[in-house]
Amino acid sequence: MNDTDAHNPQDDRWRQMHLGRLMGHALRRFDTRVLALMAASSQAPLALSHLAARDKVGAAHVHLTRHLPLAGARLTELAQAAGMSKQAMGDLVDQCEAWGLVARAADPHDARARRIVFTPLGLDWLAAFRAAVAQAEDEFRAAVGAEVATVVALGLEIYAGGG
Repeated sequence: MNDTDAHNPQDDRWRQMHLGRLMGHALRRFDTRVLALMAASSQAPLALSHLAARDKVGAAHVHLTRHLPLAGARLTELAQAAGMSKQAMGDLVDQCEAWGLVARAADPHDARARRIVFTPLGLDWLAAFRAAVAQAEDEFRAAVGAEVATVVALGLEIYAGGG
């Protein structure tokens, strides 16, 4: 696309090819692959891999898996880290609690507060998630080449950090 095309109100290609849209498509593709690997994983807890195989585990569950610190977090902290509303995160935590991935525990710093923590089953899920992410990253490197993968990773790290 040249400068003339960019200013042509009839040209709609920019909406399909801008960086934000491409990053969104790439993230969905990556998450879909990670979930497919989780569904096939012998490392993932069997009941949870069956849920993943039946498309019951989705991007929201990946948010929880990505953003819950090993030491746990309050619901508001977890929602903020994942970029979700407190209510949406609460619903997600309820579902993951029912599956046995997380539990609500007393907060040692505030008797009125509860922390969301991984259960032993949740830690098994997290280990399988880590392996699936590593494999998906390897597949990305193979698809685009090691040099491009490194540049993409460095660029996204700088951009995400506000740099």
